[in-house]
Amino acid sequence: MRDIFRQSKMWHTPSKLKDNYEVVIIGGGSHGLATAYYLTKHHGIKDICILEKNYIGAGASGRNTTILRSNYKTPEGARFYDASVKLYENLSKDLQFNLMFSQRGHLTLGHTDRAMFVMHERAEVNRLVGIDTKVVDADEVQRMVPAMQVTDEAEYPIMGALYHPPGGIIRHDAVVWGYARGADRGGAEIHPNSEVTAIHKDGDKVTGVTVNGNQRVNGQTVLSATAGWSSILSEMAGFELPITTHILQAFVTEPVKPILDKVIVSSQMHVYVSQTDRGEFLIGSEIEPWTTYRMNGTLNFLQESTRHALELFPQLERARMLRSWAGLCDLSPDYSPILGKTEVENFLVSTGWGTYGFKAAPIVGVTLAELIATGKTPDLIKPFEVERFYTDELVSELGAAAVSH
Repeated sequence: MRDIFRQSKMWHTPSKLKDNYEVVIIGGGSHGLATAYYLTKHHGIKDICILEKNYIGAGASGRNTTILRSNYKTPEGARFYDASVKLYENLSKDLQFNLMFSQRGHLTLGHTDRAMFVMHERAEVNRLVGIDTKVVDADEVQRMVPAMQVTDEAEYPIMGALYHPPGGIIRHDAVVWGYARGADRGGAEIHPNSEVTAIHKDGDKVTGVTVNGNQRVNGQTVLSATAGWSSILSEMAGFELPITTHILQAFVTEPVKPILDKVIVSSQMHVYVSQTDRGEFLIGSEIEPWTTYRMNGTLNFLQESTRHALELFPQLERARMLRSWAGLCDLSPDYSPILGKTEVENFLVSTGWGTYGFKAAPIVGVTLAELIATGKTPDLIKPFEVERFYTDELVSELGAAAVSH
């Protein structure tokens, strides 16, 4: 009888690592787990180990702010993220796990004539690639979000917004758990508390890794899917990635009455706001300008993000903060990801995501699984290969991804 109420584990952890695997994935977040899941599901590759130095979902996948969208500035970015949102729409059914996806709509506020001009430009780019995005005026914004203060007399008057109906929020922990369970059921091995401390090469080819300083694990293909730690791993592999690592902070209030059923973003105010199904207000800001690996919060973030959130929603004045946190963001020079092959044979990367990697998890998994299985780079991710920085073929999302949510 005592076992009736004991929760079963969603995935199991083997007692020890094998010496050899077909695929070694570094990073137990949404990208690494999704890649393993689609390798097992689409390509029948099961000899996979996922190495996570902490617990599963301990990094950026468990610290993001759950927002999904695809209304990016470049055609390459818009197509890529649109494919990901479409996968998210059916992911609960695919994983047989409730991910609590709420496609409530995403509003990027415009406060100046220049901002509104750029929004019209983005809306046209989105329209040309088939993405549902349009510019709405201040009256329409007020109609959509009656609780928000829309006035010409504010420090940042709201002149209109870029409205993206497919955008929304999803439970990030559930995405991680669902992919982990799916990968495990497909035959992949998940190893938490397994830190990669060295990467081994034979000439210009990666052959394996050392785990926790004492165990050699060989792999025919090694994928680095470690967000802010990617530059450290690439250095182990003998080359440099054009990546800087920053922190992103957020906090939630105590649960309050439901008043917001949209995602609100303001790049000029450096704030974004959404309300969870439990009633908590989730409030965040842009990445901090300094580079660091320390995930410490700052008082300045709390003061500034609170001030701007209250300008939009003054009724939160008496709401109490429940908790705050920070996570690491890996930022590329053009604010677009770095995906796929590198100058080192058999060593693949998923990095450079800034604050928008969680949005891309499903399509990253699908495309990297295809690359690993076939050796051919899918067309959808060719624009994001690292060699673009040497051929001056940048995919600049600066402006669409600065506060980015």
